Amino acid sequence: MTTMGIRTVLHPVSDLAAAKTVYAALLGIDPQTDSPYYVGFEAEGQHIGLVPEGGPQSMTNPVSYWHVTDIEAKLAALTAAGATVEQPAREVGGGRLVATVADIDGNILGLIQDR
Repeated sequence: MTTMGIRTVLHPVSDLAAAKTVYAALLGIDPQTDSPYYVGFEAEGQHIGLVPEGGPQSMTNPVSYWHVTDIEAKLAALTAAGATVEQPAREVGGGRLVATVADIDGNILGLIQDR
């Protein structure tokens, strides 16, 4: 049940075009994914995503996603430790599974498993 660290951070944005310009300036690169519903940058092994209006998950703050080898086992371990599942594991395309939990203080922790 390995955790491979935080490799993905998603940011809810109110103005996707303006945010894309700011993040491109910050990272010094153009986005690799650029659509009306998601903009993603790959920078030095990190994925930075911009989600208009918080997307279907209604994010209100950035969410860091921990990459794991077994998302269901990690969800079980986290809930046994006191976390609460916010969004159960679901496929988002390309074999990628994502889920979120809230820690005991309500902080949202994201999980990603690539198959």
